Amino acid sequence: MKKQVLIAGGGIGGMAAALAAARAGWDVRMYERVAQFSEVGAGVQLGPNVIRCLQAWGLQKALQQVAAFPERLQVRCALSGDELGALPLGRTVVQRYGAAYATIHRADLHGLLHAGVQRYTEAQLYQGLGIESFADASTTPPSVPGSETVVTVRTSQGKEIEGDALIGADGLWSRTRTQLLGYQAPRVTGHLAYRALVPQSALPASLRTRQVTAWLGPRLHMVQYPVRRGELQNLVVIVQGPAPHNLEDWDHAANARDLEYALQGTSTALQNAVHSVQAAGASWRLWPLCDRPPVRGPDDMARGLVALLGDAAHPMRPYLAQGAGMAIEDAAQLERALSMHDLEVPLRLRRYAVNRWQRNARVQARSTRNGRIFHATGPVRWARNLSLRLLGERVLDVPWLYRGDGVDQGRC
Repeated sequence: MKKQVLIAGGGIGGMAAALAAARAGWDVRMYERVAQFSEVGAGVQLGPNVIRCLQAWGLQKALQQVAAFPERLQVRCALSGDELGALPLGRTVVQRYGAAYATIHRADLHGLLHAGVQRYTEAQLYQGLGIESFADASTTPPSVPGSETVVTVRTSQGKEIEGDALIGADGLWSRTRTQLLGYQAPRVTGHLAYRALVPQSALPASLRTRQVTAWLGPRLHMVQYPVRRGELQNLVVIVQGPAPHNLEDWDHAANARDLEYALQGTSTALQNAVHSVQAAGASWRLWPLCDRPPVRGPDDMARGLVALLGDAAHPMRPYLAQGAGMAIEDAAQLERALSMHDLEVPLRLRRYAVNRWQRNARVQARSTRNGRIFHATGPVRWARNLSLRLLGERVLDVPWLYRGDGVDQGRC
């Protein structure tokens, strides 16, 4: 008889986990608190390490229909507007790492994963229904000797449901994580992200883009790139400032004047890009950025019949553009672990955690380090700019990251 996995959360991580588990031959029951998925969101960058996972799941054609594939990554000084360095993408990345570098609307990535899940009749999604708590029978002696152990979850409607494993993919404020590891509030980074999506057709030709551009300045930076086949431009400006008190529920329309004030002294080219958002009839949304310290060991990702995936396990800062990517890599490794049918389920989840925690911890740590470099001031900023001018591609390429594929135990 097939085993059944319960998944808390139906976001990108949850959808990827559901697809992975179905491919591994498990019945899937996924529970998502939101009654309807929406288009609200922003852009996502997907390195070749992530694209290879999607290709393995048969999603390459669907990806090509919704994503953009930039030919170049450019880094510019936010103050002068000068180019500091560049990294060729496009065919160069395909030849070097076996897959493309893509930029995609978050809703489009979620949609293609959802479509992949829907190919499996064994996978069922319950929306408007969250998982509140769980009881893992594998951690207590069985009431009937020799009986199989199960994990029992209680839903937001008070129902109890049994499964053979529980995957917590319920995000930064994961209830699954809190019960598994104990409560610890996410770490407030002191960085605020202003995000906007603009139809490129509404922009003058000089402000449209087909590449990834990162503007680096003191205590701030901006990234812009195309999504949705190039029809939209995604802009993200990250500045340093105080976070609101109610972090868990906070996502508000941003005051453009606050952003303009934060960007005083930056180059005319950067400010023109920022002003284009309102001129095109679009608006900014504002998110405070939070993360957690790097994963310390496999016990931080799996215990007994319960495992964590994506932001529930390792929320990270966006300075390596790998948040969604690590969730998808997690799911690829989860598929491999769940397919080990000769092992007991706790051992399969342990294998998943052992093979993922070090890579996730490394990406978390590097993302934090990159943030310090992006926002550097004084001599550190001068040294950064000089390194980019002299070394360019060598500084911007990340072979140890892009050669990974989610099922290689994090090795290069």
